[in-house]
Amino acid sequence: MERRPYFVFGDVLTSVGSGGLAGLVCAAVIGTGWNMWLGMLVGMALGMALAMVLSFACLLVLFGAMEVMLPSMLSGMLAGMVVGMAAPMGELPAAKGALMGALIGVGVMLFNYAMDAYLSRRASPWTS
Repeated sequence: MERRPYFVFGDVLTSVGSGGLAGLVCAAVIGTGWNMWLGMLVGMALGMALAMVLSFACLLVLFGAMEVMLPSMLSGMLAGMVVGMAAPMGELPAAKGALMGALIGVGVMLFNYAMDAYLSRRASPWTS
């Protein structure tokens, strides 16, 4: 993974943006009358679709395709699933859904960097 500040900023923007957007839309669309499992499935599909649109619309050109697609799709999918399951359990304002999605995006970004460090260390010829 890139370590230059421009691309790290792109990873943060991608993860937080797609997670926040997915959380916002899922909180607005999925209501308390929904089944929790149906909310999760619809949220997952909405999150992935929104992340794909966000990636193709503006982020791929600026930060590169592979660097953007993994955190964007994973953040959108997970945020959609979590907010989609939380919305049927009680009233969930759109702002709180966006915040939940953005925090999930931060978690996805940290997970990606941690896994990259772990896998890079294991693949190094200098470690046993």
